[in-house]
Amino acid sequence: MNQAELRALLRDCLTLWGMEGKVMPAANGGLAIEVVPGRFILEPAAPDMRPVRWFYQTPERHAADRPPRASSSIVSVLSALRNAIGAEGGPPARIGVG
Repeated sequence: MNQAELRALLRDCLTLWGMEGKVMPAANGGLAIEVVPGRFILEPAAPDMRPVRWFYQTPERHAADRPPRASSSIVSVLSALRNAIGAEGGPPARIGVG
C-alpha cells in the first residue's frame, strides 16, 4: 500500500466514522491525522522490523513522552485509531440472501 492509497483509506474511514478531519503527509513517510481529539501520527515500520508493520502515536502517548505503539496490521491500526478518537463504527455488514 503506497502513501496515496493509505491516505485515501484513512479519509474514507473518517467519513465512515462520521468524523471531520484532515489526513496529510508527515515525516518518515508517515501520515498525520488531524481530528478534534488531536493529532495522530501513523508511520510505516522498516521492513527488517517484521512482523511489525506500523507505528502510531496518539496525542496522549505524545504528551506522556511515550514512544509510538507498534502494530502488525493496518486493521489493528484502524481499530486503535477509531477507539482513540472516540468514533462510532459504521453500520455492520450484512451478508446473505433476503
